[in-house]
Amino acid sequence: MTAAQSDRSARETRNKQLLEALQSRILVLDGAAGTMIQAEKLDEAAYRGERFADWDCDVQGNNDLLNLTRPDVISRMHKAYLEAGSDIIETNTFSSTTIAQADYQMEEIAVEMNREGARLAREAADEFSTGDKPRFVAGAMGPTNRAGSLSPDVNNPGARNIDFDGLHKAYAEEVRALIEGGVDLLLLETITDTINAKAAVFAMEDVFEEVGFRVPLMISVMIPDQSGRTLSGQTPEGFWNSVRHARPLTIGVNCSLGPDLMRPYVAEFARIADTFVCAYPNAGLPNAFGEYDETPESMRTHLEEWADSGLINVLGGCCGTTPAHIRAFVEAVTGKAPREVPQLETTMRLSGLEAFKMAG
Repeated sequence: MTAAQSDRSARETRNKQLLEALQSRILVLDGAAGTMIQAEKLDEAAYRGERFADWDCDVQGNNDLLNLTRPDVISRMHKAYLEAGSDIIETNTFSSTTIAQADYQMEEIAVEMNREGARLAREAADEFSTGDKPRFVAGAMGPTNRAGSLSPDVNNPGARNIDFDGLHKAYAEEVRALIEGGVDLLLLETITDTINAKAAVFAMEDVFEEVGFRVPLMISVMIPDQSGRTLSGQTPEGFWNSVRHARPLTIGVNCSLGPDLMRPYVAEFARIADTFVCAYPNAGLPNAFGEYDETPESMRTHLEEWADSGLINVLGGCCGTTPAHIRAFVEAVTGKAPREVPQLETTMRLSGLEAFKMAG
């Protein structure tokens, strides 16, 4: 058996294990990467390392660069979440597109960031995997810092600083590198603009055709406030109708809100989606000091209720959450049945800012 055949066989085995796990229990995603990295209190020199000691601009805060300069920090983070009980860990690649890395003049190493980020997570997941509890790696893909349908200029609504082709190219490079690094899933997360998400999905399809196999997709949108709409204006159902053609393994919501304010949107996805639902809230809304006040115990109460109400298949934590939060979430859902995926009637479902369903 060639190396490529062995990799394909291992990937197929993990895909089967993942589906079996989703059908039997609630899976737990990891928590915040940024929160863990900030706790390390790394300075500019630590971010640069030897390789980038003479870089032309400041790089402190470019957390994805740590995949290359401080892999020990990233591996330690992954292992902390795995020790807490996470079934799925995310790669440290939220901003590893050429678009986002342009802020640091590091477009040329974005692919390497993805590949190394995936490799570090894969090594950690494999170390902790057992026959009874396999661990999985999700390739984290953020929304980029540019929007395909929103103007960066309040005085010019038609202005754009990125187009669909540019988004497609950047996402395709990221997807290809994450797959090469060994991810089990692709997690398109914190979506603010549906055009960006559709460009990412299009890029995935192109890469899947290129490599000859598909990788399961998780899609997670951000609802920034209690208006109940995405940043680009869609309701949860309108967004779902926009991306359901991608046949995601999971659909859901993350970031921006704590578990109390996020619950209505989790419930909405649980009602409308004929696939698994994933949600991972912040540890509340930031306080006056930019910190998060929800404790593991307070969040556990909310997430346990989600599980008891049959709303969830995968849950985890976003900004402000730590391994202590994840450990509490694991305890909260252990032994609880996962949400049953509904069988929905076949009908025409369209989307604008809101959903349209044709009456039968």
